[in-house]
Amino acid sequence: MSTTTLPNTELGHLRLGKKDAERVAADSVRDAENLSWKQWAERLDGYFEMLDRLFSPDLVIVGGGVSKKSEKFLPRLTVKTKIVPAQLLNEAGIVGAAVAASRVTPPTPTD
Repeated sequence: MSTTTLPNTELGHLRLGKKDAERVAADSVRDAENLSWKQWAERLDGYFEMLDRLFSPDLVIVGGGVSKKSEKFLPRLTVKTKIVPAQLLNEAGIVGAAVAASRVTPPTPTD
């Protein structure tokens, strides 16, 4: 099995309806609009279905603060792609960035 990542990609700016996905399906929107987990999961389904059509991923890993509450929304999703919470939950992004940065070898000065 090979792994493909999409570095420097902001998938929240994909259009979901007439707005950026992050303005429709972000956890902050769930809070602001006082959506139930069921209502929010319906929005997420639309977003993940779009990602499925675009990329056909085998797996989507959900990180960020909402990953700590994954049991409230992941079971409600109907998209066929496997979706799991990041093992490091909210710390996943910063740890991933640190690992990626550590793999970059700084240029060696020439004499």
